Amino acid sequence: MKSRLLAGTAAIALAIVGAVLIIFYAQGADQRALQSMKPVDVLVVKTAIPAGTSVEAMAASLVIEKVPASGVADTALSTLDKSAGTVSAVNLIPGEQLLAERLVAPEEVKDEGNTKVPAGLQEVSFQLEPQRVVGGRVAVGEHVGVFLSFEKGAFKAKPEDETTQLTIHKVLVTAVQRAPQTASAEKPKDGQQPAPEDTTLPEGSLLLTVAVTDIDAGKIVFASEFGRIWLSKEPLDAQDNGPRVERREVVYK
Repeated sequence: MKSRLLAGTAAIALAIVGAVLIIFYAQGADQRALQSMKPVDVLVVKTAIPAGTSVEAMAASLVIEKVPASGVADTALSTLDKSAGTVSAVNLIPGEQLLAERLVAPEEVKDEGNTKVPAGLQEVSFQLEPQRVVGGRVAVGEHVGVFLSFEKGAFKAKPEDETTQLTIHKVLVTAVQRAPQTASAEKPKDGQQPAPEDTTLPEGSLLLTVAVTDIDAGKIVFASEFGRIWLSKEPLDAQDNGPRVERREVVYK
Protein backbone atom coordinates (compact mmCIF):
# COMPACT_ATOMS: atom_id res chain seq x y z
CA MET A 1 0.00 0.00 0.00
CA LYS A 2 2.80 2.36 0.94
CA SER A 3 4.65 1.56 -2.28
CA ARG A 4 1.57 2.44 -4.33
CA LEU A 5 1.19 5.72 -2.45
CA LEU A 6 4.84 6.60 -3.01
CA ALA A 7 4.56 5.72 -6.67
CA GLY A 8 1.48 7.91 -7.07
CA THR A 9 3.16 10.81 -5.28
CA ALA A 10 6.24 10.48 -7.47
CA ALA A 11 4.12 10.47 -10.61
CA ILE A 12 2.34 13.66 -9.55
CA ALA A 13 5.65 15.33 -8.73
CA LEU A 14 7.09 14.34 -12.10
CA ALA A 15 4.01 15.71 -13.85
CA ILE A 16 4.35 19.04 -12.06
CA VAL A 17 8.06 19.25 -12.86
CA GLY A 18 7.32 18.38 -16.48
CA ALA A 19 4.66 21.10 -16.73
CA VAL A 20 7.03 23.68 -15.24
CA LEU A 21 9.78 22.67 -17.67
CA ILE A 22 7.38 22.97 -20.62
CA ILE A 23 6.37 26.47 -19.53
CA PHE A 24 9.98 27.60 -19.18
CA TYR A 25 10.85 26.03 -22.53
CA ALA A 26 7.93 27.79 -24.24
CA GLN A 27 8.97 31.12 -22.74
CA GLY A 28 12.53 30.52 -23.83
CA ALA A 29 11.31 29.61 -27.32
CA ASP A 30 9.45 32.91 -27.56
CA GLN A 31 12.58 34.79 -26.53
CA ARG A 32 14.72 32.82 -28.97
CA ALA A 33 12.25 33.45 -31.79
CA LEU A 34 12.25 37.16 -31.00
CA GLN A 35 16.05 37.26 -30.94
CA SER A 36 16.16 35.50 -34.30
CA MET A 37 14.11 38.35 -35.79
CA LYS A 38 16.58 41.02 -34.62
CA PRO A 39 14.24 43.01 -32.33
CA VAL A 40 14.78 46.75 -32.11
CA ASP A 41 13.54 49.40 -29.69
CA VAL A 42 10.64 51.49 -30.97
CA LEU A 43 8.57 54.24 -29.36
CA VAL A 44 4.91 53.19 -29.30
CA VAL A 45 1.93 55.34 -28.35
CA LYS A 46 0.46 54.10 -25.04
CA THR A 47 -2.34 56.63 -24.58
CA ALA A 48 -3.93 58.96 -27.14
CA ILE A 49 -1.93 62.12 -27.95
CA PRO A 50 -3.80 65.12 -29.40
CA ALA A 51 -2.39 67.04 -32.38
CA GLY A 52 -0.15 69.92 -31.29
CA THR A 53 1.23 68.15 -28.19
CA SER A 54 4.89 68.94 -27.55
CA VAL A 55 7.41 66.10 -27.34
CA GLU A 56 8.07 67.01 -23.73
CA ALA A 57 4.40 66.60 -22.84
CA MET A 58 3.90 63.41 -24.87
CA ALA A 59 6.80 61.52 -23.26
CA ALA A 60 4.56 60.09 -20.54
CA SER A 61 2.21 58.72 -23.21
CA LEU A 62 4.93 56.74 -24.98
CA VAL A 63 6.58 53.41 -24.18
CA ILE A 64 9.60 51.66 -25.65
CA GLU A 65 8.80 48.24 -27.06
CA LYS A 66 10.97 45.63 -28.74
CA VAL A 67 9.60 44.93 -32.20
CA PRO A 68 10.98 42.58 -34.88
CA ALA A 69 12.95 44.59 -37.41
CA SER A 70 10.69 43.38 -40.20
CA GLY A 71 7.72 45.04 -38.51
CA VAL A 72 9.32 48.44 -37.89
CA ALA A 73 8.43 51.39 -40.13
CA ASP A 74 11.37 53.04 -41.92
CA THR A 75 10.86 56.33 -40.05
CA ALA A 76 9.95 54.87 -36.64
CA LEU A 77 11.70 56.57 -33.70
CA SER A 78 13.35 54.93 -30.72
CA THR A 79 14.15 58.15 -28.87
CA LEU A 80 13.01 61.77 -28.66
CA ASP A 81 16.54 63.12 -28.18
CA LYS A 82 16.65 64.81 -31.61
CA SER A 83 13.02 65.94 -31.61
CA ALA A 84 13.17 68.79 -29.10
CA GLY A 85 10.92 71.72 -29.98
CA THR A 86 8.56 69.73 -32.19
CA VAL A 87 4.90 68.83 -31.70
CA SER A 88 2.58 66.11 -32.95
CA ALA A 89 1.24 66.98 -36.40
CA VAL A 90 -1.90 64.83 -36.03
CA ASN A 91 -3.77 62.90 -33.37
CA LEU A 92 -1.72 59.84 -32.35
CA ILE A 93 -3.59 56.61 -31.67
CA PRO A 94 -2.61 54.04 -28.99
CA GLY A 95 -0.64 51.15 -30.43
CA GLU A 96 0.91 52.99 -33.38
CA GLN A 97 4.65 53.46 -33.77
CA LEU A 98 5.87 57.04 -33.43
CA LEU A 99 7.05 58.11 -36.90
CA ALA A 100 9.41 61.00 -37.64
CA GLU A 101 6.92 62.66 -39.98
CA ARG A 102 4.39 62.84 -37.12
CA LEU A 103 6.57 65.44 -35.37
CA VAL A 104 6.71 68.91 -36.93
CA ALA A 105 7.53 72.49 -36.01
CA PRO A 106 4.78 74.16 -33.92
CA GLU A 107 4.02 76.76 -36.59
CA GLU A 108 2.95 74.00 -38.99
CA VAL A 109 -0.04 73.07 -36.85
CA LYS A 110 -0.72 76.16 -34.76
CA ASP A 111 -3.67 77.27 -36.92
CA GLU A 112 -5.33 73.89 -37.35
CA GLY A 113 -7.37 74.17 -34.19
CA ASN A 114 -8.72 77.55 -35.34
CA THR A 115 -9.60 76.50 -38.88
CA LYS A 116 -13.17 75.26 -38.81
CA VAL A 117 -14.84 73.52 -41.69
CA PRO A 118 -17.67 75.77 -42.96
CA ALA A 119 -21.15 74.36 -42.49
CA GLY A 120 -22.25 72.12 -45.36
CA LEU A 121 -18.72 71.28 -46.53
CA GLN A 122 -16.68 68.13 -46.07
CA GLU A 123 -12.95 67.42 -45.94
CA VAL A 124 -10.98 65.37 -48.44
CA SER A 125 -7.22 64.68 -48.61
CA PHE A 126 -4.85 64.13 -51.53
CA GLN A 127 -1.09 63.88 -52.00
CA LEU A 128 0.98 66.02 -54.38
CA GLU A 129 4.61 66.82 -55.15
CA PRO A 130 5.89 70.26 -53.98
CA GLN A 131 5.90 71.82 -57.47
CA ARG A 132 2.16 71.15 -57.68
CA VAL A 133 1.54 72.92 -54.35
CA VAL A 134 3.09 76.34 -55.03
CA GLY A 135 6.51 74.97 -54.10
CA GLY A 136 5.16 73.59 -50.84
CA ARG A 137 4.36 77.11 -49.54
CA VAL A 138 0.69 76.49 -48.79
CA ALA A 139 -0.43 76.85 -45.17
CA VAL A 140 -3.51 75.97 -43.16
CA GLY A 141 -6.20 78.64 -43.47
CA GLU A 142 -5.17 79.75 -46.98
CA HIS A 143 -7.28 79.28 -50.11
CA VAL A 144 -6.21 77.48 -53.27
CA GLY A 145 -7.44 76.98 -56.80
CA VAL A 146 -7.66 73.36 -57.97
CA PHE A 147 -6.63 72.59 -61.57
CA LEU A 148 -7.67 69.22 -63.01
CA SER A 149 -5.83 67.73 -66.01
CA PHE A 150 -6.62 64.65 -68.10
CA GLU A 151 -4.44 63.14 -70.80
CA LYS A 152 -7.41 62.17 -72.98
CA GLY A 153 -9.72 65.02 -72.12
CA ALA A 154 -12.75 64.96 -69.86
CA PHE A 155 -15.70 65.70 -72.15
CA LYS A 156 -16.26 62.75 -74.46
CA ALA A 157 -16.35 59.00 -74.17
CA LYS A 158 -13.84 58.70 -77.01
CA PRO A 159 -10.24 59.91 -76.56
CA GLU A 160 -9.46 63.55 -77.35
CA ASP A 161 -6.64 66.01 -76.76
CA GLU A 162 -5.32 66.72 -73.29
CA THR A 163 -7.32 69.19 -71.20
CA THR A 164 -6.69 71.33 -68.12
CA GLN A 165 -9.12 73.54 -66.23
CA LEU A 166 -9.15 75.61 -63.05
CA THR A 167 -12.23 73.73 -61.90
CA ILE A 168 -12.61 74.52 -58.19
CA HIS A 169 -12.03 78.04 -56.85
CA LYS A 170 -10.96 79.46 -53.47
CA VAL A 171 -10.79 76.16 -51.60
CA LEU A 172 -10.02 76.37 -47.87
CA VAL A 173 -6.95 74.38 -46.73
CA THR A 174 -7.59 72.73 -43.35
CA ALA A 175 -4.43 70.62 -42.94
CA VAL A 176 -0.96 70.28 -44.47
CA GLN A 177 1.37 67.37 -43.72
CA ARG A 178 4.88 67.13 -45.12
CA ALA A 179 7.22 64.19 -45.60
CA PRO A 180 10.34 64.19 -43.36
CA GLN A 181 12.99 66.71 -44.37
CA THR A 182 16.76 66.33 -44.15
CA ALA A 183 18.55 68.23 -41.42
CA SER A 184 18.76 71.94 -42.16
CA ALA A 185 21.86 74.06 -41.82
CA GLU A 186 22.95 74.96 -38.27
CA LYS A 187 21.84 78.28 -36.85
CA PRO A 188 24.57 80.94 -36.68
CA LYS A 189 26.32 81.30 -33.34
CA ASP A 190 26.57 84.58 -31.45
CA GLY A 191 28.61 87.11 -33.42
CA GLN A 192 28.24 85.26 -36.71
CA GLN A 193 26.38 86.59 -39.71
CA PRO A 194 22.98 84.94 -40.28
CA ALA A 195 22.89 82.34 -43.02
CA PRO A 196 21.30 83.41 -46.31
CA GLU A 197 17.69 82.49 -46.92
CA ASP A 198 17.29 78.81 -47.70
CA THR A 199 16.33 78.54 -51.37
CA THR A 200 16.89 74.81 -51.76
CA LEU A 201 14.12 72.84 -53.39
CA PRO A 202 11.60 71.21 -51.02
CA GLU A 203 11.78 67.45 -50.58
CA GLY A 204 9.09 64.80 -50.45
CA SER A 205 5.36 64.94 -51.01
CA LEU A 206 2.69 66.93 -49.22
CA LEU A 207 -0.62 65.58 -47.97
CA LEU A 208 -3.26 68.29 -48.11
CA THR A 209 -6.75 68.32 -46.65
CA VAL A 210 -9.32 70.79 -47.99
CA ALA A 211 -12.94 71.69 -47.26
CA VAL A 212 -15.22 71.39 -50.30
CA THR A 213 -18.76 70.51 -51.32
CA ASP A 214 -19.68 66.88 -51.88
CA ILE A 215 -19.62 67.40 -55.66
CA ASP A 216 -16.16 69.02 -55.62
CA ALA A 217 -14.88 66.26 -53.33
CA GLY A 218 -15.91 63.76 -56.00
CA LYS A 219 -14.05 65.74 -58.66
CA ILE A 220 -10.86 65.79 -56.57
CA VAL A 221 -11.04 62.06 -55.89
CA PHE A 222 -11.70 61.30 -59.57
CA ALA A 223 -8.76 63.43 -60.70
CA SER A 224 -6.52 61.83 -58.08
CA GLU A 225 -7.43 58.40 -59.41
CA PHE A 226 -7.50 59.03 -63.16
CA GLY A 227 -5.87 62.40 -63.87
CA ARG A 228 -3.57 64.96 -62.25
CA ILE A 229 -4.05 67.87 -59.86
CA TRP A 230 -2.21 71.20 -59.67
CA LEU A 231 -2.87 73.95 -57.13
CA SER A 232 -2.51 77.72 -57.14
CA LYS A 233 -2.71 80.13 -54.23
CA GLU A 234 -6.05 81.80 -54.80
CA PRO A 235 -6.96 84.39 -52.13
CA LEU A 236 -10.59 85.37 -51.75
CA ASP A 237 -10.03 88.60 -53.71
CA ALA A 238 -8.35 86.88 -56.68
CA GLN A 239 -9.88 87.46 -60.11
CA ASP A 240 -12.21 84.86 -61.58
CA ASN A 241 -12.54 85.34 -65.34
CA GLY A 242 -14.88 82.44 -65.86
CA PRO A 243 -14.34 78.77 -66.76
CA ARG A 244 -11.79 78.08 -69.46
CA VAL A 245 -10.63 74.69 -70.68
CA GLU A 246 -7.05 74.62 -71.92
CA ARG A 247 -6.47 72.53 -75.07
CA ARG A 248 -3.75 72.45 -77.68
CA GLU A 249 -5.66 74.71 -80.07
CA VAL A 250 -6.41 77.42 -77.48
CA VAL A 251 -3.49 77.40 -75.07
CA TYR A 252 -1.57 80.05 -77.07
CA LYS A 253 -4.59 82.34 -77.61
